[in-house]
Amino acid sequence: METFSIHRRRIGDGEPPYVIAEIGSNHNGDMALCRTLIDAAKECGADAVKFQSWSKHSLISKAEYARRVHYDDKEKHFGTLEEMVERYQFTEAQHHEIAAYCQDNGITFLSSVFSPREVDLLQSLDVGAFKIASMDVTHLPLLRYVGQTGRPVILSTGMATLAEIERAVLTLRESGSGPISLLHCISIYPPAFETIDLRNIVSLRQMFQLPVGFSDHSLGVSIPLAAIALGACIIEKHFTIDKSLQGWDHAISADPTELEVICREGRNVFAALGRYERIVSPEELNKRKAFRRRVVLARPLPAGHCITEDDLDYKRPGTGIGPEEAPYLVGRRLRRDLDADHELEWSDLS
Repeated sequence: METFSIHRRRIGDGEPPYVIAEIGSNHNGDMALCRTLIDAAKECGADAVKFQSWSKHSLISKAEYARRVHYDDKEKHFGTLEEMVERYQFTEAQHHEIAAYCQDNGITFLSSVFSPREVDLLQSLDVGAFKIASMDVTHLPLLRYVGQTGRPVILSTGMATLAEIERAVLTLRESGSGPISLLHCISIYPPAFETIDLRNIVSLRQMFQLPVGFSDHSLGVSIPLAAIALGACIIEKHFTIDKSLQGWDHAISADPTELEVICREGRNVFAALGRYERIVSPEELNKRKAFRRRVVLARPLPAGHCITEDDLDYKRPGTGIGPEEAPYLVGRRLRRDLDADHELEWSDLS
């Protein structure tokens, strides 16, 4: 299984999980809030922060804007779709400002692309990898344009069939893309637990022989940690500093407490996965001496006595003749009188 790098950080088999704090549009168009989110993500231990590179004109048609003029859910919506997109879009100037802020503060800047113009913008910012959102698994022209950059690609697979994923991977490869990684994803916010199908992480690895991660929209921290236990090499999780903020994704995002747990415990889970080989550590070998058992006498016995199974008992510590060697004691005679609970040694036998 191949590995790849984003700004010198190796990702894939044998590497700790790469945690992406998905800020997306949770900056709400406020760059002061955006910088606060970046600082919080870095403090939590995230490897990267990710945004969404779309504009008012690159993602949604005029007809759709005309249809989406009223929303009952005022927690997520404050006006028409067009008004919200205008406020939440990530402008070219904001890209430059925030990419520089990330570089100055030692955290990787990533973003999802939605049009060739945004691909060019991220190229100019020397982005470490391109993220392609689940909605664009079938957007073959965009995949070709991204592939031609030769940079690493992280492809989310929400809503996609295996045939669509295969076609997307082939399109990227034929276009000359760099290393490709897949993210298992359920594009529901949040999904029911029984629909998450984390075993798809294993299936995608086997089918495509690519690094596979998990783009998580569930609530809480248990599901991304379970994904790491199943081999996910990337965890992407929406991030906010306040779940009650107005906006599309704050309510389903991880807050700093949760993201810190995902980063810390995710690395612990990775470390605990260890090897496939069965190896007894030096520490455990040493602990055998205290915790295993040895043969002792069940009763006082005289010299010359011929040992039977009933004469033997088994107690700590495990520093002498072990229970597995007891058959070699039966029928042997004692050299001298011995008390009950005596720790039997080979030298006690004739």
